[in-house]
Amino acid sequence: MASMEENFPRGGIQKKPAEGKTPKPKSERDNLFDLPNTSVIQYKTYLLIPLLSVTCQDTHSVLFFLLSQALCEGMLLLGCIKEVSDYELAISLPNGLSGFVPVTQISDAYSNLLSKQVAQGEVLEELNSLPDLFSPGTLVRCIVTSIEKSDDGRRSIKLSIDPKQVNKGLNSTALAAGMLLSGSVLSVEDHGYLIDIGVPGTHAFLPHQKAKNYIKAAKKGQNLNCLIVEVKSEGRVVCLSIDRSEVAASIATERHNWALSNLLPGLVVKARVQKVAPLGMKLTFLSYFTGIVDFMHMDPEKSMSYSPDQVVKACVLSVHPTSRAVRLTLLPPFLHAGGAPRQLPGQRMGAVLEEATVKAFYKQFGAIFELDDGTLAFARVSHLSKTRKSFKPGAFKEGCKHKCRIIDYSLMDEMCIVSLKNQIIEARFLQYQDIHTGDVVQGKVLSLKPIGMQVKVADGIRGLVPSLHLSDVILKQPEKKFNIGDELKCRVLECNPGGKKLILTLKKSLIQSKLPVLTNYEDAKPGLITHGFVVCAREFGCIVKFYNDVKGLVPKNELGSEPISCPDKVFYEGQVLKVMVLKCEPQQERLLLSFRLSSTSGPEDKQKCTPKEKKEMKINAGESFWRYQLIVDVKILKKKDNGLEVSILEDEDNVVAWIPILHLSDFVATSKLLWHCLQEGDVLPRVMYLSDKGEHIILSRKSAVISAVQEEQVVRSFSEIQPGMLLTGYVRNVMPFGVFVEFPFGVTGLAPKVSMSDKFVTDTKDHFVVGQTVIAKVMSIDEEKQRVLLNLKVSECSSGDSAAESFGLLNQYFKELKEIRDLSSICELVPGKRVHLVVQDVREDGSALFSGSSFTGLTVTATRYHLGDKNIGPGEKRKALVLHVDALTSEVFVSLREELLKQRPQRLINKFQGGLFPLLELWEHFAIASLPETGQLAAVPIACHLNDTFRFDSEKLRVGQTIFATLKAVKENKHGVLLAVQGPAKKNVFVRVRNESETALEEMLPAVKHSLSPGDVVTGTVKSVKPTHVTVAIDDKLTGSIHASRILDEVPIGSFPTSTLKAGQKVTARVIGGRDVNTHRWENMDMYNMLKHWLEVEVAPDIRGRVPHLLLSLNTKVLKHPEKSFRSGQAISATVTGTDATETSLCLSLTGIQSLEQDTISVGMVTKVTPHVGLTIALPGGKAGKVSLFHLNDTYTENPLGNFKVGKIVRCYILSNENGKIQLSLRQSRLNPKITSKVEDIEITSIKDVKKGQLVRGYVKSITPSGHFVSFSKQVRKPGEAPRLQVSMGFTWDEDNAMDIPVLDQKEESSDSEEEEDVQSKLKKRTKKEKELEKQKKEKELCKVEAALMDPSRQPQSADDFDRLVLGSPNSSILWLQYMAFHLQATEIEKARAVAERALKTISFREEQEKLNVWVALLNLENMYGTEETLMKVFERAVQYNEPLKVFQHLCDIYASSEKYKQAEELYHTMLKRFRQEKSVWLKYASFLLKQGQAEATHRLLERALKALPTKEHVDVISRFAQLEFHSGDTEHAKALFESTLSSYPKRTDIWSIYMDIMIKHGTQKEVRDIFERVIHLSLAPKKMKFFFKRYLDYEKKFGTAESVLAVKRAALEYVETKSSLADT
Repeated sequence: MASMEENFPRGGIQKKPAEGKTPKPKSERDNLFDLPNTSVIQYKTYLLIPLLSVTCQDTHSVLFFLLSQALCEGMLLLGCIKEVSDYELAISLPNGLSGFVPVTQISDAYSNLLSKQVAQGEVLEELNSLPDLFSPGTLVRCIVTSIEKSDDGRRSIKLSIDPKQVNKGLNSTALAAGMLLSGSVLSVEDHGYLIDIGVPGTHAFLPHQKAKNYIKAAKKGQNLNCLIVEVKSEGRVVCLSIDRSEVAASIATERHNWALSNLLPGLVVKARVQKVAPLGMKLTFLSYFTGIVDFMHMDPEKSMSYSPDQVVKACVLSVHPTSRAVRLTLLPPFLHAGGAPRQLPGQRMGAVLEEATVKAFYKQFGAIFELDDGTLAFARVSHLSKTRKSFKPGAFKEGCKHKCRIIDYSLMDEMCIVSLKNQIIEARFLQYQDIHTGDVVQGKVLSLKPIGMQVKVADGIRGLVPSLHLSDVILKQPEKKFNIGDELKCRVLECNPGGKKLILTLKKSLIQSKLPVLTNYEDAKPGLITHGFVVCAREFGCIVKFYNDVKGLVPKNELGSEPISCPDKVFYEGQVLKVMVLKCEPQQERLLLSFRLSSTSGPEDKQKCTPKEKKEMKINAGESFWRYQLIVDVKILKKKDNGLEVSILEDEDNVVAWIPILHLSDFVATSKLLWHCLQEGDVLPRVMYLSDKGEHIILSRKSAVISAVQEEQVVRSFSEIQPGMLLTGYVRNVMPFGVFVEFPFGVTGLAPKVSMSDKFVTDTKDHFVVGQTVIAKVMSIDEEKQRVLLNLKVSECSSGDSAAESFGLLNQYFKELKEIRDLSSICELVPGKRVHLVVQDVREDGSALFSGSSFTGLTVTATRYHLGDKNIGPGEKRKALVLHVDALTSEVFVSLREELLKQRPQRLINKFQGGLFPLLELWEHFAIASLPETGQLAAVPIACHLNDTFRFDSEKLRVGQTIFATLKAVKENKHGVLLAVQGPAKKNVFVRVRNESETALEEMLPAVKHSLSPGDVVTGTVKSVKPTHVTVAIDDKLTGSIHASRILDEVPIGSFPTSTLKAGQKVTARVIGGRDVNTHRWENMDMYNMLKHWLEVEVAPDIRGRVPHLLLSLNTKVLKHPEKSFRSGQAISATVTGTDATETSLCLSLTGIQSLEQDTISVGMVTKVTPHVGLTIALPGGKAGKVSLFHLNDTYTENPLGNFKVGKIVRCYILSNENGKIQLSLRQSRLNPKITSKVEDIEITSIKDVKKGQLVRGYVKSITPSGHFVSFSKQVRKPGEAPRLQVSMGFTWDEDNAMDIPVLDQKEESSDSEEEEDVQSKLKKRTKKEKELEKQKKEKELCKVEAALMDPSRQPQSADDFDRLVLGSPNSSILWLQYMAFHLQATEIEKARAVAERALKTISFREEQEKLNVWVALLNLENMYGTEETLMKVFERAVQYNEPLKVFQHLCDIYASSEKYKQAEELYHTMLKRFRQEKSVWLKYASFLLKQGQAEATHRLLERALKALPTKEHVDVISRFAQLEFHSGDTEHAKALFESTLSSYPKRTDIWSIYMDIMIKHGTQKEVRDIFERVIHLSLAPKKMKFFFKRYLDYEKKFGTAESVLAVKRAALEYVETKSSLADT
């Protein structure tokens, strides 16, 4: 027994002491378990702790505390991950120990990936970093692989978590269900994961359903805590689970066959207390194992309540490899497998605690303290005093208080580790987190390396001084200056606690710098001056670096006050310089710097400056960084009549700046309002530098100017200005001769009076005011005089989208109004709010004054119009609607009109909804209108552009007027109103285009009084001569205009009538009329319009017309360059063909009326080139014709369409004109029949034109296995049409059906002008009835076109249409299949294949079903049009990229539907071999055989299926085969199958139900009743019997008689009585 004890010590066997020997009292006290001091016990102790030399009396106390000396290779431990880095895991071990797991000790799978990456030299996607695989706080099982001792006596414990190492004590026969062990992911499979559990000869599998709730996607090498669910094949295959509830509930028991040789840490066991001692407890578990629990692992709440024989739950902490000593823990977080210990709050680490109370003292190990928050902490003996000699045990009695510092946290003990050493308590740095960038620290040189010098800052904290930072200058031999052990003063450049990375500098200029430390881009405020070091000097400038890797660029022009041509020769790497921040973009991490410091560097120099010099310094500093346009916030210092004096908030120097009152907003009225609401001390956001003149920096808050500068639509100097540029600025001065406009950075230009407005300018002050924001176009530059001429006409400065511009202005106006509303006290009053008011007074003009409880200090008024028809008197109470609130005058405008106050349902309003809106009230920048449907208020801008400021009286809007407007913002937000713009949403082009040819009547002075009347003869002087009219001055104030058509009695065609008069010439004229010239707006209609492709003419001053391009001439040379033949003011003769759609302009023709009859020649313009089809040509009169490939030339060429481009003018021969479809020919033999040149390829119009033996040429239409399709003309094709592919996707591949889809009118392809001139094809004289009928016909046609466009079932008509559709929905397989069908209907097989391949590349890999649809279509295509070889190639690819079973099944269906039964059968045989475990394959093949009438083969197939499939599937398979037999095979055999199954499984109610359903359909009533009778006499559960009785009763009610129904009820009653009697018994 003694030898047995020595070889297999368990530490639990008690022996009686030898006779005559009594143990000493001391031994009795120290020997916790009453063990005598025999040689056997001494030997056991030596085995337990081989490295410890202790006295016998202390042996057992040492047992209870795990020291690093007690660890040995092969020892199993439970650890907790403390930190994760890229190359190792830091592990917390029991009793405050720690170790590390190198990256090579994770698992075999992970090590293989690492080796593969090293061999390939590139990053593998499947290799995840350790931080991706592990997270701190996770419990892991470890094994000690080595212990290394350092020079200072510290031990480095190297661990492994590789399952092969941890589980090496296990073998396949020892595995049992319920065991808990470690594993790592080996590979990811379709249905789960292969797990490496380190047991040779055993394959472990983790199904998805057991893992999906806990890991989204396991990664190779990931460590898992696995529970064995099932063991198969004698341990060769095991099924695992990581379900947290299952793992947490697992407890190791005797039936798991655990032995000391394979016992694993982390197992939770039920244990019995054997002995309780001060240092711990001794437990027994798993019947015959003994373990110990030390004082640190007893549950603190129950530590005093443990008693012998008490049953507790415990967790295995460690297992010694030789002594097999087992340590356990009773701490609650470890008592559930998979749990995690509590973490220490981050702020507690390093905390100094003034009073920590001693809870217990263990003289050899340390002391337990209770901290201020009630948690426990442990201090080792070495940390209880400065030295061993100064240690006084008496100071650590229970209840004593000591000052200590938390230096670590042991996750495995859930205790803080503290130290009482003064040097540690007073230490500045304890961990990397305590060090901050910019700190000056003391360090000791550890080593010198080529990359730099390693410095020790504190225990466990090391830093690197890069070679660049060893000194202010570059050291070539640093070893001569520094010695190992030297004490140095360093400054922290960068500190990364997570990566334990510390970068230091020894540059004295940085260490001694008193300037601010720049550690992040957010702190880089403009104007900041700090020290930085140069890291790069190139021709573009210098890159300067600061702390925390913040770096910026010093451009070449900022390197110094003098230009520096070669920066790399002036500056060197590592040079420390002062820099000033000019501009910073933190999000982009861009920093712009300057070496040109605007002020003296030293703080003492600043003090010597006079106040005046200081002020200049501030302005210069401000100017330096403002030049780069930073938007900042400002604080209002003083509020003056003409502006605001402000200080820049984020500037250290508190630079004082000035905001003129007119620069507070783009809108003059808003500027005054904002100034009125602002108070001293308010903060104003988003302000920008404008210029620097005088004693202040000038700032601006104009949003348009700020946006222009931010978008770089600005010039910084005169040299950058180019003619044609559009610049945003503001009016600086208004003079009688023009307007001076100033732009940011001080550039100024002049807009002369003639270039100020599209309207006639009488007084410049009526058009612009000082401070107004404008957009100017640069017309010309005078470099010598430094002058810029500008144009402010809206027609020149507008982008063309007037609706967008006007909406932008309105939106900005209300945005600024909201800011003002928030500042004022009337923010709760918004337009649209309903209020209750009391009438105070009714004025003489009909308006009324009101008062209300919420309107204190406000004037509430309603105009006569807004009182409606109501007669009101003082004192009456009325309900009103707020229209507008004027914060400047404190006025509130309300309305009492019934249509506004009426409560209406708020329905959803569509954006871009247009309609007629009645105007309610007008203000300076906008008008208020109401929506007729909902009664909501909408704001409509009065101006369409910043420059659009002037209105003639006739143009001004009036209250009550109805305007057409389009909604742009359908949410009221905080404005209280919707936002809209005038005009329909589609009509966004600004129509006002004025040039020099505009009628001179608009140049007359408005409202000039005169006594002239029509018929009067007057004499005047020619003032100006324009191409279409002459302006005549009658007297000083009166001006007239003579139109070109009124100058000569007879006008020669092609002459220029106005050229006969000259400026200054005296003329006599007769007054023929007059008008208010300002009410007319004319288009630029005096020359050929290149954009619209028409010629615009004036018949009379008020009669105008248009000549479409194709009606200008029959000569193609004239049509190619019409601008050369037609000039402004030229007289022409034209034929009127009608009026345009608006009936405001004539439609004219210079070539007469075109009939477009068959066999005539006309001119046309190519509008569309369709590859492989032909041309679409626009014809005169808005018509369009088609030219096929066979009518392009008399000779066929390889590229017949190569010479034709859109816009080309051609002569064409009309072949036919039927039903509006015009067929054309461009053959020279048709156009010039007199030319007798040889026609190589004759026209073939029908099959009769082709004779046997005749040599003909044509174009290849398509290529198929059966031959080539060649077209000889549009109607003739050889051989016959190929069959179309059939698919069941809800659309057709057939060409004939596709023609039924409505096709849009060809007008859609023509230009706007052609649409308007449709009526030119009609005769001149038409009756009123004919016009009405024609109008109705047009409306019907338009309705048809609109219906076709809106029809959701309308299919695309061309490849371009499909391209647009698939671009919008790239993942829609139905669109791709339709695209393929489009090509197949033209038998373009290759194109259809290309579309399929394109679809497979385009559709997202996540859309598996969509991709599968395309693969199936491609298989279908190859089956019908390809060869067996091409089909197999596609099939093999499809199997690779999809689930193989689905692809096999689809191909079987394709073979069956195309009646290729032999191929289908061969494929089914392949499937049965490959997918023999899939039930669906057997059933699908059975269905196929039965459809072929092969009943015997189906019977044999059932036998094979039952052999191949698992036993649990047999019943279901037989049932499904029987159902198939009922539908397609032998009914009797099907019955036999059911009867056989039910005889073997009589309690399968689901089979009974299926059998009943089928027999009710196919069997006789007798057979059905027999089945019911058999079922109701079965001994089943009452619930199931109730179900069958109910079904039987329902059947008899439907098909039986009253007697049969009664019989069923009697049988049910008998069953109930039988059951109740049995229950009573």
